[in-house]
Amino acid sequence: MLQFIYSQLIRLALPFILLRLWWQGRQAPELRINWQQRLGFVPRASGTVVWVHAVSVGETIAAAPMVRRLLARNPNITILMTAMTDTGQTQAMKMFGDQVQYAYAPYDTPGAIRRFLNRVNPRILVIMETEIWPNMIRQSRSRGVPVFLINARLSERSALGYERVKRLVAPIMRSISWVAAQAEKDAERFRRIGVAASKVAVTGSVKFDVDIPDSVRAASRQLKNRLSERPVWIAGSTHEGEDAQLLAAHQQLLQHKPDALLIIVPRHPERFESVADLIGRQGFPLARRSLGDELSNAQVYLGDTMGELMMLYGASDVAFVGGSLIERGGHNPLEPAGWGVPVISGPNVFNFETIYERLLDDGGVTLVNDGDELFLRLLALFSNTDERHASGQRALLVVNKNKGALDRVVDGIIERV
Repeated sequence: MLQFIYSQLIRLALPFILLRLWWQGRQAPELRINWQQRLGFVPRASGTVVWVHAVSVGETIAAAPMVRRLLARNPNITILMTAMTDTGQTQAMKMFGDQVQYAYAPYDTPGAIRRFLNRVNPRILVIMETEIWPNMIRQSRSRGVPVFLINARLSERSALGYERVKRLVAPIMRSISWVAAQAEKDAERFRRIGVAASKVAVTGSVKFDVDIPDSVRAASRQLKNRLSERPVWIAGSTHEGEDAQLLAAHQQLLQHKPDALLIIVPRHPERFESVADLIGRQGFPLARRSLGDELSNAQVYLGDTMGELMMLYGASDVAFVGGSLIERGGHNPLEPAGWGVPVISGPNVFNFETIYERLLDDGGVTLVNDGDELFLRLLALFSNTDERHASGQRALLVVNKNKGALDRVVDGIIERV
């Protein structure tokens, strides 16, 4: 009954969801492209299809090493990557080109999911992290399609929320074939909300298996050469409410390091213009990557392109990971750590608690509470080359010693394909 009520509510909401999509498409026309796919009208697929669902950019990047490894192990399979956002799909296309197929994930109505499954006929569904869509999971299992949650994480806050609707969630959890959890705490929370203990394994986080392609390394070196010997720090994946604090920290840093450069990369492309306006109002000379602006006179470089954050991390001397000075929960600190770059974050990192615990245990990250503390840490690192190098190496060591989850995950998928 609860599943039926949920499905009816999604159906009733669908016209409003489509109207919102059309409205957002006024400023981002790419949102209107292939909108029919969101109703399940996707191109037909053939062969052994592994459906990899990654909601947006972060999950898509996390899925990349797994997808590459799957294709290397079994080149005859067809990988279909889906995302809920245009930025996630753009990221996937940038990474894989014509190696895989792409589609927008269908909205979670019974009809959209049914049409999607009829056209794709997947052998297995791999969901990155914790995207729990009732109709997607239940209909896949009813067709005999194994459903895996890979790199699965579940915060205590989310677990408590699911427990409040356990009558709805438990049947869905029972439909999941395998949960590859990042840590024992995540595994215990999945068991609490209804996943059988025999279906839960602690594999570690595949995000530790940082994969930096040679092309990204080359582009990073090229940009680094353009920046010469300037002190460069990056604020990646920033959100509204953080940018002003970051710019204030940079203003203080410039008083001590006049040639310092801040690379700021908003998490969402719809914020590029508003962040550019903020930088201009603050009086910083600005260069925009999308325009190919000259960097020599810039104090702030706006990373207003898609799919280049990993490269920009590599061109920087210090990295701040956004979404952490506000109640957003943070973003992936292993991307800069994989470059051996010192990592700084705000205090709100509950979305990556296991990763941050391991970084903190080995001194691979510094947490700051506000822009003033951020400035002090930046000044300390830029005033001491040895400490800056040592901090980056500590972060890289954490990445290297926690690798291995990817092999365990790929082995588990290959066994069932």
